[in-house]
Parts: sequence; structure tokens; C-alpha cells
Amino acid sequence: MRFFLSLLFSCFLISIAEAQEMNKAQVDTVFEQGESNPYGKFFTGQTYLNMLVVKDDVFNSSIGNVTFEPGARTNWHKHSGGQILLVLAGEGRYQERNGEIRILKKGDVVKIPPEVEHWHGAAPDQWFTHISIEPNLPNNQSTWLEPVGDDIYR
Repeated sequence: MRFFLSLLFSCFLISIAEAQEMNKAQVDTVFEQGESNPYGKFFTGQTYLNMLVVKDDVFNSSIGNVTFEPGARTNWHKHSGGQILLVLAGEGRYQERNGEIRILKKGDVVKIPPEVEHWHGAAPDQWFTHISIEPNLPNNQSTWLEPVGDDIYR
């Protein structure tokens, strides 16, 4: 019986490892992918967050490495202090409210002025990774709005 339980537990651990491996980004980037995004309720699809710099008393910004599975995207949102995106890998999308969708590729930089409503995320069939910089903290507040519908995301 002990052997059977040990074998079953080993199979369970292997299944967990395989499931986690399936969710590893299919793109090569400098920083680790991170864990499931704790802000996931403001996203459609699965994303991962690795905080690289957390705001402290010296630096007035936070910097996070965000990885999007294919088709994943943020809700519409805005930042009172603006946002900067540095694209590391894959293919993504960015759009300001009432604007055209911009295709994002490795090396692109997106400077988003304060209070501009926008969304960003992965292409429908590709992983996407970017660095998100939120300057002007502690006064930079994110306001999360409605999800981006399939009619807008294409």
C-alpha cells in the first residue's frame, strides 16, 4: 500500500510539473516569467507578473515584467502618472481609446501619457512579454475599467 501511495504521489507531482511547464512562455526573455498575475481580475486570459522593482523611499517608480499567454490582454485602464512599456518578446497589441490598434514587436517602446485610457496584451496566437514602468509614484494610481471585448480585440 505504501508503494502504491508513493507511486500515486509521484505521478501527481509529475502532472503538476507538466501542467506548469505547459504554461511557460514560448518566447525567450531576459527576466523570469513570474507567477500568476495577482491583478488577474483586470485581465482577459492568463498573465504572469515578476516585479523587478517595487516602489520605495528612494525610487518613485515600479517596474514589472509581464508575460501574456496568446489572446490575453488588460482591461481598459488609465494611470494618473502615465506608464511606459518596453517590449521584450513576442507580438502584442496596444490601443488608446478611439485610436487604432498598434502591433507591438520586440524593441518597441510605448510612452502612455497620464490619464490616457488604453489596453495592451498579446496577439491572438502569440505569447507576449513587456516591462511595465509606472513612474511618478506614489501619486500614480491605476483606474481599471471594462474588459476589452472581442469586437475590439482582433
